Amino acid sequence: MVAAVNRPGNFYFTSDLHLGHKSILHLQNRPFADIEEMNDAIIHNINDRARADDQLYILGDISHRVPAETANALIRRIHCRKYLILGNHDVAGSPPQCIYDTSLFQWVGNYLQMNVDGLELVMMHYPMLSWPKTTSGSVMLHGHIHSQAAYNEENHKAGIRRYDVGVDANDYRPVSFDEIRAWAENTPVSLQSRKNLYIPGVWQPESITEEQFHAEHPDQL
Repeated sequence: MVAAVNRPGNFYFTSDLHLGHKSILHLQNRPFADIEEMNDAIIHNINDRARADDQLYILGDISHRVPAETANALIRRIHCRKYLILGNHDVAGSPPQCIYDTSLFQWVGNYLQMNVDGLELVMMHYPMLSWPKTTSGSVMLHGHIHSQAAYNEENHKAGIRRYDVGVDANDYRPVSFDEIRAWAENTPVSLQSRKNLYIPGVWQPESITEEQFHAEHPDQL
């Protein structure tokens, strides 16, 4: 889905809440005494930032290993307007279907691209190596990898406008659009395609001329 969006309220983004998932406490070293404290803290942090007329984009994995009825009850405690981009723990069956009550959301899908105040946002649960309008300044928002804050800082240093909005990377709070925009404005876009495909600590950027880039990516012109 691709949309141009006006801003009647504020926009917030989050991912990988894993509400109800007891094992996530030690798997990700989350600083909570038990799962109830984690559920309460994450939901409180959302409601503390996002008001009823604000829009919250949840980029997957709301819950894990809890009955659908329990997950729906937790989702109802989030009071703003909710949009869900499905993650691997949000679906079941073949073909995969959303496991939650979809009436709890304004929209449910697998991928969303939208323009907010002139900034193009590309959203998916999974991180992408390349995405629409990469060299035109778009920002790729994702979750799934449960990174720490250092991941977003490394992408910033490398000139890669890809941001993990997951709670583990953002102090268990949703990220506002204004925070995303400020981060993006301080992350200059590199015209080096191979540098934009760089994953910190895994691949090293290769030099490429602007002419080579446009020859390889005519669709980016």
